[in-house]
Amino acid sequence: MGAIFQSLGRTILAGFVILVLIIIVTGGAGVRAGDQVWWAFVMRWLHVMSGVMWIGLLWYFNFVQIPSMPKIPDEQKPAIGKVIAPAALFWFRWAALATLVTGVIVGGKYLGSALTFGQGYVTIGIGMWLGIIMAFNVWFIIWPNQKKALGIVQVDADAKAKAARVAMITSRINTMLSIPMLFCMVGQKYNIL
Repeated sequence: MGAIFQSLGRTILAGFVILVLIIIVTGGAGVRAGDQVWWAFVMRWLHVMSGVMWIGLLWYFNFVQIPSMPKIPDEQKPAIGKVIAPAALFWFRWAALATLVTGVIVGGKYLGSALTFGQGYVTIGIGMWLGIIMAFNVWFIIWPNQKKALGIVQVDADAKAKAARVAMITSRINTMLSIPMLFCMVGQKYNIL
């Protein structure tokens, strides 16, 4: 059993094995793999999974890493800036893209109505626009500035400090937007707005 938890890959694989066993034992709620309902569900599940990773990392940066950095001795900061932050940012930006793409797939048939706030789609429309803005921020503001702040792209000290501040402020904007975005994503089922 311990070998499963010594490897992230084996841990993830074990999670999928448990999922398959649950589907087999419960009979999959009468849904047949491959039919339209099954694929709609799978896309929604992938949307939620990638969204959990994206927002989880966003909140990690804002609730843990950024507030902790001033408390870390200078000689230990390279471990964060050269190892942990680049890896977290890799998963962060790709999870943002995966969330956006799977969201478009999930919302395919009502995407136009949602993005234009058609009747019955205001809540999800607002959520979608917030998610689009947040994904834009990740790829076109946060990531380019983080590359400078982390030294992946070489710039002078002033540009590095400015880039770190822009990335942090934009990350905080995304954290702020994540609150109403998550409300809208959950609220659509109840047509809250």
